Amino acid sequence: MLAKKLGAEFLGTFLLVLGGCGSAIFAARALAPTTGKVGIGGVDIGVTTVTDFGIGYLGVSFAFGLTVLCGAYAFGHVSGGHFNPAVSFGLATAKRFAWKDLPAYVVVQCLGSIAAVAVLWSIQTSKPGGFKIDQGAFASNAYGQQNGRIFYNLAGAAIAEVVLTALFIIVILGVTTKAASKAQAAIGIGLMLTLIHLISIPITNTSVNPARSLGPALFEGGTALGQLWLFIVAPIVGGVIGALVWKLATGGDEVQTGESEAEGVEVNA
Repeated sequence: MLAKKLGAEFLGTFLLVLGGCGSAIFAARALAPTTGKVGIGGVDIGVTTVTDFGIGYLGVSFAFGLTVLCGAYAFGHVSGGHFNPAVSFGLATAKRFAWKDLPAYVVVQCLGSIAAVAVLWSIQTSKPGGFKIDQGAFASNAYGQQNGRIFYNLAGAAIAEVVLTALFIIVILGVTTKAASKAQAAIGIGLMLTLIHLISIPITNTSVNPARSLGPALFEGGTALGQLWLFIVAPIVGGVIGALVWKLATGGDEVQTGESEAEGVEVNA
C-alpha cells in the first residue's frame, strides 16, 4: 500500500515541477520580432521591434495552480496528494498524516522534482546554438540580487516563505475537513497556490515547497544551490506553524476520509 502512495507522490511532484517550472522556463517570455508598418496600405518603414508573447507572472502563477489541481484529482485518492515536503510536515503536525511515513514521502517528492528538472534540462540543452546554464535557467528560487535577477533580501524572503506556506497549510486543512466539499477541495488548493505565486514570484520566485526548489538548484548549481537552505527550512517551518495555528483556531477536526487521522485525506495537494 505504501509503495502505491509513494509512486503517486513521485508522479504528482513530477507533474507539479514539470508544469510549473516548465511554464516559467519556456513560456514566461516569448520574444518575437515584428516589422513596423505605417500609412495607407501599411507601407513597410523597415523598423523591427520585439514583442513579448509570453504568459508572464500571471500565466506562471496559474500554471502552478493548475498542475497541483490536476495532480490532486489524479493522485489525491491514492497518496493524499501532498507533492510537497512542507505539506507533509504540516499534515503530520495536524495529525492528518502518519509521522512514520514522512521520510519516505519526502524522499520520493524530491526524486520527482529532480526527475522533472532532468526532463526540462534535456529540452533546454537541445536549443539551436547550445545552451548556457546560468542562474534562473531552471526557475530556481533566490533572494537578493544575482546575475541580473533582483529579489527581496534574506529577511523579506524568509518572512514571505514562512507566512505563505503557513497560509497554504491552513487552507489545505480547511478545505479537507469532514464538513467541506470533497469535490471542490482541489479547486480551493489550486487557487490558493495561484494566489501565493501572484504574491511572491517577485519576492523569491516562489517556493513554499522544498522539493520544487531542490531540483532546479541541483541543476543550476552556484548561488541557487548556496541559497537552497532557505527554501528547505522556511517552507517546513511555515508548514508546521500553519498546522499549529489551525489546531489552535479550530481545536482540531476529523479528517475527511481514510481509516484514521494518520491515514490522511484524499485531496491535500
